[in-house]
Amino acid sequence: MTATPKRKILVTSALPYANGSIHLGHMVEHIQTDIWVRFQKLRGHTCHYCCADDAHGTPVMLAAEKQGIAPEDMIARVREEHLADFTGFHIGYDNYYSTHSPENKQFSEQIYRALKANGKIESRVIEQLFDPEKQMFLPDRFVKGECPKCRAQDQYGDNCEACGATYTPAELINPYSAVSGAKPELRESEHFFFKLGECADYLREWTAGSTTLANGRVQAHLQPEALNKMKEWLGENGDNTLSDWDISRDAPYFGFEIPDAPGKYFYVWLDAPVGYMASFQNLCERIGLNFDDYFRADSDAEMYHFIGKDILYFHALFWPAMLKFSGHRAPTAVFAHGFLTVDGAKMSKSRGTFITAKSYLEQGLNPEWMRYYIAAKLNSKIEDIDLNLNDFIGRVNSDLVGKYVNIAARAAGFVAKRFDGRLRDVSGSPLINQLVEQSEQIAADYENREYAKAMRDIMTLADAVNEYTDANKPWELAKQPEQAARLHEVCSELINAFKILSVYLSPVLPKVAQQAAAFLNVDTLTWQDSTRTLSENHIINPYKHLMHRIEEKQVNDLIEANKAAAPAPEQNEAQSSAYEPVAAQCSFDDFLKVDMRVAKVLNCEAVEGSSKLLKFSLDFGFEQRTIFSGIAASYPEPAVLIGKTVIAVANFAPRKMAKFGVSEGMILSAAGADGKLHLLEAHAGAQAGDKVG
Repeated sequence: MTATPKRKILVTSALPYANGSIHLGHMVEHIQTDIWVRFQKLRGHTCHYCCADDAHGTPVMLAAEKQGIAPEDMIARVREEHLADFTGFHIGYDNYYSTHSPENKQFSEQIYRALKANGKIESRVIEQLFDPEKQMFLPDRFVKGECPKCRAQDQYGDNCEACGATYTPAELINPYSAVSGAKPELRESEHFFFKLGECADYLREWTAGSTTLANGRVQAHLQPEALNKMKEWLGENGDNTLSDWDISRDAPYFGFEIPDAPGKYFYVWLDAPVGYMASFQNLCERIGLNFDDYFRADSDAEMYHFIGKDILYFHALFWPAMLKFSGHRAPTAVFAHGFLTVDGAKMSKSRGTFITAKSYLEQGLNPEWMRYYIAAKLNSKIEDIDLNLNDFIGRVNSDLVGKYVNIAARAAGFVAKRFDGRLRDVSGSPLINQLVEQSEQIAADYENREYAKAMRDIMTLADAVNEYTDANKPWELAKQPEQAARLHEVCSELINAFKILSVYLSPVLPKVAQQAAAFLNVDTLTWQDSTRTLSENHIINPYKHLMHRIEEKQVNDLIEANKAAAPAPEQNEAQSSAYEPVAAQCSFDDFLKVDMRVAKVLNCEAVEGSSKLLKFSLDFGFEQRTIFSGIAASYPEPAVLIGKTVIAVANFAPRKMAKFGVSEGMILSAAGADGKLHLLEAHAGAQAGDKVG
């Protein structure tokens, strides 16, 4: 194996909010991160993995108030629950902390003062939405309404989950308080702003840039899809579209008070990423590291953030700018991933597919089953992944039990009974060479976060080992005394092949890897063990079963447990909780602004590079248009929609869909209680171009 220079690496996952349970959607990110960190450590690099609970903000304050306890007590309890869930899934943090810490207060104030000294902070009197019933200014996420860009309903006051637009709460159409339901009032308040717009040139350079690592590898700061999104927000020709960022909130607020500004608090999104620094500082103090070696402007250490695509704006724009203009280094890279769906639909509490980590563990399901399944779905792109429960059962049982674990089980007994647990030296075996030759390719796949490819390649090797087993039939050799030497050789090959496969899978299956090391009678497995065999007469320990099959009943019980845990609908609720609530009232004049037309589907096809979008060619009668719609999960065979007569909004402004093209409207669909989307079709008598009203 080629020697690689030792690297210094700091890795973080996004901070879970201290106001809810950890679910499998969270686990996608933390498993992805943990696999990458474990791989780096296996390769011998210095790698520290830090995370924390995101503990501040109005939601925490209100939740604690509702429970009748202090916010500090609530976040302490939630942190312990979160850490127990992550530990149950073998997430190996070097430090799991809280943003409500003295270190985070210190760094938040330090960065704020540095930005202010650098001319990047200014105060302004702004109009802000105020809840007259709760007597409080409303944070962005506590105002809801229609997106001012695409008119999607029930959107939060800072960004639209439908089109990705960012805006201020005051720009929302028909806003309402998510706390009381009251119509907010505009009132004046002094706020502090980070001049993000002045950072555009730097951000344009950083987002499109890369870093050359110690091993010569060039690491882009962002994935291609993320870079395309940044170009939309930043503009490519100096046409800056960034707004300055409001970093303050008014009392009452649970967080850190801004220096020299009584009653004003840091917005949670300022001190949340600073929490990465605080958690690492806490680790440094505990184990004797030099914090500045990782965060000073000229640091040669690597720093990576694993995040969900919904917080890309904060991590690819706000955070690098905060670091740069406060005298710190920017991240080496930000790695974003997509969302998790279950059985092709959004996770649903009513259907039991909003699966919490705690329920999964309490039902007795092996966390390494889920770690493997998620790894087998993940790649380096920003794509949603689907947990298909039937596929989950089949793939884990086939790959991990039927292919991988089975190898050790088929050979260990013969070695123990016939050869006193001693192995032969099989270093020249063609089978072993076949496995060893894949070491660097599988390492490259882990490095590049191409976990799905790595899992496919590892299972292809497992297939080769099992084919070798079937061809040599050790159970038949055992019946022939004259074949004892051959039996010893074959079983030694199989045990060594199992060792190499265990190394390859160890970032994904850390507990099984520990058990495999104990069986193999070695202290631990490192990546170097994938290129060498156990020595002549090495003694292995008796084999103990490493993994059981998933039973369908276990998964069914898990779903039922999460259904039972779903909150009951309010007694005055007009609808079943399985359905979206009715949006805030709009006027008839508002409705008349939306121009809906009948259109015929001329063509419909999947969009390469997207797991969500379908590309429609529509005939409106008076013209033809292209519209992208995020309904791919509901229509796996898009060709069935060709010839359908649908309803589309014709007067939306064209919207660029990342690298896929421009969407010239929106097709109407209905979201069922099962979470799936169904296109609305017009009556047979309706003609393309007819106005709906």
